[in-house]
Amino acid sequence: MSKSTNTESAAPSRLAIWLGHHLHSVVFSLGRVLRKPWATALTIAVMALALALPLGLSIALDNLKLFAGSVQQSRDINLFLKPELDAAAARDVATALRARADVAEVTLRSSEEGLAELRQSAGLGEAIDALGENPLPTLLIVTPAAGDDAALATSLQALPQADLVQHDALWRQRLDGWLGFGARLVQVLSALLGLGAVLVVGNTVRLDIQARREEIGVLQLLGASDGFIRRPFVYLGAWYGLGAGLVALGLIGVCGLALRPPLAELSHSYGSAFVLHGLDLFHSVMVLVGTVILGWLGAWLVTGHFLRQTRPTDT
Repeated sequence: MSKSTNTESAAPSRLAIWLGHHLHSVVFSLGRVLRKPWATALTIAVMALALALPLGLSIALDNLKLFAGSVQQSRDINLFLKPELDAAAARDVATALRARADVAEVTLRSSEEGLAELRQSAGLGEAIDALGENPLPTLLIVTPAAGDDAALATSLQALPQADLVQHDALWRQRLDGWLGFGARLVQVLSALLGLGAVLVVGNTVRLDIQARREEIGVLQLLGASDGFIRRPFVYLGAWYGLGAGLVALGLIGVCGLALRPPLAELSHSYGSAFVLHGLDLFHSVMVLVGTVILGWLGAWLVTGHFLRQTRPTDT
């Protein structure tokens, strides 16, 4: 009785058997990947290129949004006063505007301050000295409060002291439209190229299934479940997906390193401190998880279709 009890307690549980077969499938599928380096490299390269394109477009769009964010956040309205107004009249206009509920802040920039800034930034000192007199008007930089910026710009234009009002609301709306179109384009390309990656994995796994057709037939005759037979192929697809994700991230990183210096130089020439931003650790991990899921899905679909066709039927 004691020997029987010891034998039963030493027998592995169903959970241990299930976990052991998963571990064996992971190692076995990795071995099949490594035994065919050229075929594996080709499959991973095709998948990586298909994944890197929408990923790169998404990163470029995110950087464009960051670059445009500083412009969109600048809601200031430039109000150029008529040239005949003196400094006292300009201060009176600024004081009246500060008292309005739809105005958050008003900054007064005199014609002398504008001329000094132009002389310093543009390097036009000699040309400005040749004019003899200051051609610049007094400028009021009006920051709108929460509300309709366009309505405030229209009301400022109606002021009798106003000569010109500059407001870029229409430009910002168009930019928002283009950014929205770019986001939708990235989504469509991601769906199409993601489907292409699934098909690439599916076709590769299908070839591996055909090479083991007789072995699968024997397992089916012995009563092996579809999950048992499918498991090594599903992990094979996951390995392909992981490799493609790593290569895609590497391609994006190399492209970022190549583009960052000229972009930084271009931004510096415009007086901007903008730098190219890539993927952080969290988003990189999410990309790898997504590529593994794509590889797993492609292998699961193909294996399931094959098993449905070859499942033995009772006669």
